[in-house]
Amino acid sequence: MLNTEEWQSHDLVGLADLAAAGDISRREILLTAIREIERLNPVLNAVTLQDFETALAAFDASPADQRFSGMPYLIKDLHAPVKGLPLSNGSERFKGTVFDFDSTTVSRLRGAGFGFLGRSASPEFGLSLCTESIAWGTTRNPWNTAHGAGGSSGGAGSAVASGMLPAAHATDSAGSIRIPAAFNGAIGLKPTRGLNAFGPHRGDPNHGMSHEHAITRTIRDTAALLDVTAGPDAGCPYFTKAPDERFETLITRPPQPLKIGFITTRFDGLPVHPASRKAVEDTARLLADLGHEVTEEMPKFDSTLLTQTMIRLLMASLAGMFVGVPMDKDGALDGFQHITQETIRFAMATSLGEHLHRAAIINEQVRTLAQYWERYDILVTPSTDGPAPIHGALPMDRGTLDEFLEGLFAISPFSAAFNASGQPAISLPLAQSDDGLPVGVQFVARFADDATLLQLAAQIEAASTWPGVAPAPTA
Repeated sequence: MLNTEEWQSHDLVGLADLAAAGDISRREILLTAIREIERLNPVLNAVTLQDFETALAAFDASPADQRFSGMPYLIKDLHAPVKGLPLSNGSERFKGTVFDFDSTTVSRLRGAGFGFLGRSASPEFGLSLCTESIAWGTTRNPWNTAHGAGGSSGGAGSAVASGMLPAAHATDSAGSIRIPAAFNGAIGLKPTRGLNAFGPHRGDPNHGMSHEHAITRTIRDTAALLDVTAGPDAGCPYFTKAPDERFETLITRPPQPLKIGFITTRFDGLPVHPASRKAVEDTARLLADLGHEVTEEMPKFDSTLLTQTMIRLLMASLAGMFVGVPMDKDGALDGFQHITQETIRFAMATSLGEHLHRAAIINEQVRTLAQYWERYDILVTPSTDGPAPIHGALPMDRGTLDEFLEGLFAISPFSAAFNASGQPAISLPLAQSDDGLPVGVQFVARFADDATLLQLAAQIEAASTWPGVAPAPTA
């Protein structure tokens, strides 16, 4: 097996290349990942469900001649059925729920040879930007375990940044890929709406605002995984066509000089953490040095109206899970956390008229926002307002729903708008705070222009020094 230093120096593509060259067996790669999970997870609590024997047995029974055969992977514990692997959606109440099928994304990853070693942690129903739950406890940031790993793909972010494995599955409905990527010093791409399939169990997930992809440490892994998973599945209501050329090939060429806009405040003009502001300013200078035309300009839309409306549309979508369940009667909400209960009550009390009106508001605001990309190819923003907060920043066990949402958007005022618009957005690990915590920068492209976004990200990667794997965490 590889020692820890060797293991952490390779991404998924690099490990696949080692295996193809015969420098290490594919089974040894899986075993090395298992060793690193067992070493690091007791401190970080990033992996909530370990299924090592099943993964090894599946590898032993399958052909080992595919490029990614035996490459280790974790599937998030949210909205991603894996045949035979329990899915709790971060909830104590749903622990032990087992599906008899794979989601389309999971089936494509399985078909490519990936070995599923277990589930990565998520807060209950993915509602929080802090991965803390009654069901699974607290997931910690490998750069400083007193701080959170973000959410809702906090387990994936912590696992990848700590070096357990090079990449992990993640989902994003209001920033849940990009935020943990930023907090953990990793890469998080939310692809264009419909580029990755979301069936067969979901048709139009949260009105197209929910996306799936991965948290990685290299752009080539981000691209290679997208090449595996992108494309429509049977019966999908809509999809976004992938480029004719593979993403992994496209990123080997830099983009043409781009027109890039950037902002150094929140969309509402309020200031952000100094580390986030500096990260964007430094990035703007780097982009100019790379030959791009860079201008500071704010998109013109009502960010507060859009984010407050879309998050309530998301929450109201939970009502579909509880049709026919009597609320607050015979303990119907027992087993859920306080904020989850408040969210369910809100969802069940939402009228059809209110729901459709929110969708109309989102449409109006998204079309206003999209006009920015008539002038610019890319928008650059902070990924979050500062580095990862300490544990307990978004308590799920008390308070009102409005107070919870106010805290959520204080941490992350930049991501949700692009779930509403469906545009591709990526967080890159371009800075650190004075106390050594990662700080991310977000890049947003036109709808369906994931190729340009990834080409730019690869160009920045080649011109930058990124943090890589966090130092070995201690309790």
